[in-house]
Amino acid sequence: MLKRYLPILSWLPHYNRRLCGADLLAGVIVTVMVIPQSLAYAILAGLPAVVGLYASLLPLLAYALLGTSRTLAVGPVAIIALMTGAALSGVATPGTPAYLEAALVLSLLSGLMLIVMGLLRMGFLANFLSHPVIGGFLSASGLLIAANQAGHLLGLDLEAHTLLPRLGELAADLPGVHGPTLALGIGSLAFLVLLRLYGVRGLRRLGLPTPLAGLLTRAGPIAAVAATTWLTWRFDLAAQGVAVIGEIPRGLPPLTLPGFEPALWRNLLVPAFLISVVGFVESVSMGQMLGARRRERISPNQELVGLGGANLAAALSAGMPVTGGLSRTVINYDAGARTPMAGLFAAVGIALVTLLLTPLLYHLPIATLAATITVASLTLVDLPMIRQTWRYSRSDFSAMAVTIVLTLVEGVEAGILGGVTLSVALFLYRTSRPHSALVGRIPGTEHFRNMVRHDTETVRHVALLRIDESLYFANARYLEDTAYDLVTTHPELEHLVLICSAVNLIDASALESLDAINARLKDSGVTLHLAEVKGPVMDQLKRSDFLDDMTGRVFLSTYAAWRELARETE
Repeated sequence: MLKRYLPILSWLPHYNRRLCGADLLAGVIVTVMVIPQSLAYAILAGLPAVVGLYASLLPLLAYALLGTSRTLAVGPVAIIALMTGAALSGVATPGTPAYLEAALVLSLLSGLMLIVMGLLRMGFLANFLSHPVIGGFLSASGLLIAANQAGHLLGLDLEAHTLLPRLGELAADLPGVHGPTLALGIGSLAFLVLLRLYGVRGLRRLGLPTPLAGLLTRAGPIAAVAATTWLTWRFDLAAQGVAVIGEIPRGLPPLTLPGFEPALWRNLLVPAFLISVVGFVESVSMGQMLGARRRERISPNQELVGLGGANLAAALSAGMPVTGGLSRTVINYDAGARTPMAGLFAAVGIALVTLLLTPLLYHLPIATLAATITVASLTLVDLPMIRQTWRYSRSDFSAMAVTIVLTLVEGVEAGILGGVTLSVALFLYRTSRPHSALVGRIPGTEHFRNMVRHDTETVRHVALLRIDESLYFANARYLEDTAYDLVTTHPELEHLVLICSAVNLIDASALESLDAINARLKDSGVTLHLAEVKGPVMDQLKRSDFLDDMTGRVFLSTYAAWRELARETE
């Protein structure tokens, strides 16, 4: 039981020097790589850059104690930073103490929600975020993040948070573009894009092995930060109007306790829930994918607790909402991390940077961080997945399209809520009209197939109706109508067999409908039978009076029903 809630106890007793060496190397590499990301994502959320560093310290410790993934790296990520900024801008003004306080409350609420969901084993809630909705949300968010960074790249002060107003504001302010900022921003952007496209290939041509080439390519943001920081310091570009990070407080994060203001908590409840669910889905997806490569298992419900603990740690250490990040985790995995101890080593490295090296970041241009964010966010735009969804399912594409449009026009909360609502509505509509088919016997076999699609043998007085959906309140009446239409259009019918091979559930409403079908068919002189009823469904039916009242029998297979009833009608 203790290992279940403290997964660290499952690997720490077996920790050795070999694992320590691998984790230490991974921790050093992650420390160097994620510092620009941490600063950039804090700025994306409208928070001071140092908040990103604070959110990369204690949350890593909390996740190492409570999380189940050996390689997941927790910290600020782009999509959660965007959602954080959207949530906070509605309750406070960026740059004010109230804005910082709201960020702590948001982290606290997210942490509490995740822990409660984990203890209640509610990881299944993530299943309501369908892949098209998540894909559409991430693609739209990538575009939105890139648009939000345009002002930093061009040296413009833009205030709008949704796409169309932001583009209008950008067009109106284009004459005021700041030349030095534009040069730094676009130069960094071009360097990072070219490195992402051709870096590995170019370094391999120079003779470097593929793993090292990949690692150096991911270190591109470090090179951009170092080069532009030096240029800004050497030519005093800050005096010429280039926005820089400025002074970052030295030292470890202060211990903080978010205040309790009922109005603020109420306003942040929905954003906190959405941040929790989206962060959980992103984190678990990464953890499961990488865990499968090493034949390691993660527990989604315990991951809720681990991520909740990480967010509580962020709230108590002046941080911001966190989750398992894609780029952080890939860097951690590729660097050879074997256990969560790599995250602890990374936290120690970031703490040393916060204590000793923050003065070196004073001249870091905001435009460089904006370029880093833009390149990372555009990788979220998945055009092949959008095209495939359009070709495969127009209804799923409609949910994706609604998510994209609402996210771009109304914001991230409206986008994800709209997409989830439409997905659930489409599911209810599809399952309320379950597919069913009259089947017949393939000659010379014991197999039965749709009479419309195959040449089959049938018996004139027997109808074999296969139901391809579980039966519940939304489709119970539709089943009644289907059965009655069948009896009406086949006056010679004496036996109706409902084939339940695809039925995993019969709820109380569907049971009432089966009773009604049985009574109506009895009045019409038709006997109702069931075939291929699954064990759990049969257990439910046995707890009711339906089987006693049913006019026919329950057959083990469709072939048994066909053979027995065909003999009776000869």
